[in-house]
Amino acid sequence: MSLSQAQKKAFRSIGHHLNPVVTVSENGVSEGVLAELDRALSDHELIKVKLALAERDDRTAMLEELLAASGAERVQTIGKMALLYRKSPQANPKLSNVKRFENHHGRH
Repeated sequence: MSLSQAQKKAFRSIGHHLNPVVTVSENGVSEGVLAELDRALSDHELIKVKLALAERDDRTAMLEELLAASGAERVQTIGKMALLYRKSPQANPKLSNVKRFENHHGRH
C-alpha cells in the first residue's frame, strides 16, 4: 500500500496544519497508546504523532513499533513529530483529514 510521491506531498501539505493527536512518552507503547492510535487513524486517516523521547534512535524504534502495530504508513518525520496515514474503509467525511482537506492542498 505504498504511497506515491504525489500522495505524500498532498498529505504533507494537509499535515502541516494538524496538531498531534497521539503523544508517546518515555513510558513507551502501551495498550492505551495503541488503542488511541488505532481510533485516531480510523477516524482521521492522516494524523500527527508526537514522540516525546530525547534520543533519535529511541524515537525511530518507537515509530517502527507504532507502524507495525497499527498498519499505518509513515508520510513524514520531522524531529519529534511523525505524520502517519492509514486508509479507512468507511472514512467519515467530517472526521477524515484526507477527505476534509483534499481540495485545499495547503492553499487558502
